[in-house]
Amino acid sequence: MSVDAKTVRKISRLARLDVPDEKLEPLAAELNGLLGWIEQLNEVDVEGVEPMTSAVETQIHLREDVVSDGNIRDKVLANAPKSEDGFFVVPKAVE
Repeated sequence: MSVDAKTVRKISRLARLDVPDEKLEPLAAELNGLLGWIEQLNEVDVEGVEPMTSAVETQIHLREDVVSDGNIRDKVLANAPKSEDGFFVVPKAVE
């Protein structure tokens, strides 16, 4: 697969990026280089290799799943500019 300046212009428009015309060709060359690396990765034989999430084996320490309200409502509301009856007070957004 090869990327040209026209394709880069379309990608930049879809991503809502303003790319000057003089940078389209260099970006196309960079994208073609990246696609070349991806093609090289596709050539690697991974038959029999187990998928992994990390190169270092780790054990996840899980805690007991206990539902709690935190019991710190007053501390949280202390940071609010305005509160009332245990709730944040915010300006009306919809009329």
